[in-house]
Order: sequence, then C-alpha cells, then structure tokens
Amino acid sequence: MKHTEHAPIPQANPGANTQAHRAEIEAAIARVLDRGWYILGPEVEAFEAEFATFCGVAHGIGVGSGTEALHLALRALGIGPGEEVITVSHTAVATVAAIELAGARPVLVDVDPLTYTLDPARLEPAITPRTRAIIPVHLYGQPADLGLIQEIARRYGLWLVEDAAQAHGAVYRGRRVGSWGDLACFSFYPTKNLGALGDGGMVVTNDAHLARRVRELREYGWRQRYVSEIAGFNSRLDEVQAAVLRVKLRYLEAENERRRALAQRYTALLAGCTVVPPAERPDARHVYHLYVIRSSRRDDLRQALHSQGIITGIHYPVPVHLQPAYRHLHPGPDTLPVTERLAGEVLSLPLYPELSEAQVETVAQAIREFTQGQEPLV
Repeated sequence: MKHTEHAPIPQANPGANTQAHRAEIEAAIARVLDRGWYILGPEVEAFEAEFATFCGVAHGIGVGSGTEALHLALRALGIGPGEEVITVSHTAVATVAAIELAGARPVLVDVDPLTYTLDPARLEPAITPRTRAIIPVHLYGQPADLGLIQEIARRYGLWLVEDAAQAHGAVYRGRRVGSWGDLACFSFYPTKNLGALGDGGMVVTNDAHLARRVRELREYGWRQRYVSEIAGFNSRLDEVQAAVLRVKLRYLEAENERRRALAQRYTALLAGCTVVPPAERPDARHVYHLYVIRSSRRDDLRQALHSQGIITGIHYPVPVHLQPAYRHLHPGPDTLPVTERLAGEVLSLPLYPELSEAQVETVAQAIREFTQGQEPLV
C-alpha cells in the first residue's frame, strides 16, 4: 500500500505543537485579553526574564523578529557603515540582511563540511582593519565551534554575536548557546523549536549596558516615553506572543529531547544507506531544529518522497552570495566550495516533537528504497 493513501507527513508542523498545548495557550491569551495590555507589558517582562534564565544569562530583550534581534544587536554595538561583519553564506538570508540593515558590509566565509557551521579556519584570512564582529550561525540546531571562534574574536578585539535562531536549548561545552557571545539572537518564528503564533525574537546578553542599549533601540530610543535619547526603531514583542511563548518554554527541554530521540532513530534506520545523515559535534548537544541529510540525487529523492506524501524542505537551495540581491557580496570564484556543494545536496526530512516513530520509519524506508544500489556520497 502506497503512503499516498494515508495522510501526508509534513516537514514541519507548528499547528500540532499548538494543539498539544492548546488549553494552556488559550488561558494565557485570555489573561492578556482580560488585562487589556498588549505591547511590552508584564507578559513580555516575565518571558524576558524566564528565557534569559533558560539561556544562562542576565538579560533578555524581546523584539519583533529574529532578523530584528540581529539588526538591533549590531546597532547596539555601534556597528555601521564602512565596517565589516563576518558570517556565512550557508544560512537563512536574514543573517546577512540584518548586517546590511545596520549599514555594515557582510563578509562571507565557508562552513565546515561535517557540521555545516562557520569554519574557524576560514576566519583569520577574512579579518581586515574594518572587521568589527563575527556572527556564527548555529545552523539546524547544531552549535558552531564557539570555543575557537570566541578565541579568535578576543585575539582580534572583535564582537561575537551568536545567531541562535535555530538553536533554542542547544549546548556547547556544558553551556547553552546564547551565553557565549557578547550578544545572542533568537527567533520565535512558528516553526522554531520555541515558536510563537506569529513573528517574535529576542536578544540576550550578560552585559547590562548592551541590554539597555537594545531596549532603547527597540522603541525609538526612549529612556522615558516620547523622549528619544538616540535614534531608534519600532521592534517590540507583543504581550500575546510572550504569553504563548511562556507556555511553550515550559515544554522546550522535553520537546528537544523528543527531537533528539527521533533524530537518533532516523540515523539508525539510515545506517548503510547512501545518503549522509547529520553529524553531531562531540562537545555539543544538537537540538535538531532540522534533520538534514545530503544526497547526490537530492532533487530526484525529494520528488520520490513527495510522490509518497512525504514533504521535505531545502535549507537552503541558493547560497546568499548567489542570490540576485546579494551577488555584490560574492567573495570570488572557488572561495565557498562547501557552501555551494551543500546547496545542491541538503534535504530536510520531517521532524517535530509530534512526529511518530512509525512516520520516521516510513520516511526512512522510502529513502532506503530510493537509494538501493546507488553509490555512496563522498
């Protein structure tokens, strides 16, 4: 019996997570409605404190999105025109867009071929007298090599800003991501491990001065209402989203463990198969926002899975430096070989806490059948 006779298996399913906590979410929203305070009120304040504690830092500042978290973090550091920020091209375009929003120039370097995160060996050659910061991306839920990156940042006097939009709860050398950088930025887009019912983001830090600066920037530069001490923006987390996120935060650790268990099941079922499963850094805890395999026949495999009702994603199909809006950032031929190869091979399989073991087995079996007799990817 073909899987097409059953319900499709989506790649992500934020609706299922909302339904799992619906009664508590509805009660939290009702609390906001009854209070009648909708922007930067007690729910935001409580969530900022709770999420900062979760990350192991002193301050959290709720903002409008993950992109805005990065933008305001760079603004808080005083980074702007004529200055450079090093990051990767194998990322969501938001990382690079935020740097340009701050007026700085993104400098793109290659990623490690095993973890798909910023390769520390590529950092020093990219540093110039104009470099001000490094933004490592904890892609797919895998922490970047923060120890080496932090060491290089300190040696050159550079700011370290973590892009942790896909890595809520991930751990590197015993500490949660978000606690390593001068500032760290999170997204609460609905499909994230900690997802809102709309857009939302947060900047976290241990630095009280930087925290105050981000708070001012997110609301017109106000220290007192209607008086702008500096030129700021409008990027505020609302009370409804904060209330929802407070509910979901209570379940994040258990849901991350569920993601890890499903990822381990995928890896076991795909052993000996010609696709390449994700690696996990030995000194870190991957939280599998995405379970990403590689295949030399990615597009054919994706179509074969789709024909059986198995929906996959590609994160990401075009590196930032090859996209029409960002070709001016192309660092030159043969400079990002790993990034460009990954774009043609990566495939995100269905993964979310509500996914069943039987569905994982269905997906893995379909992949094994497709790849039977193929040469392994090298």
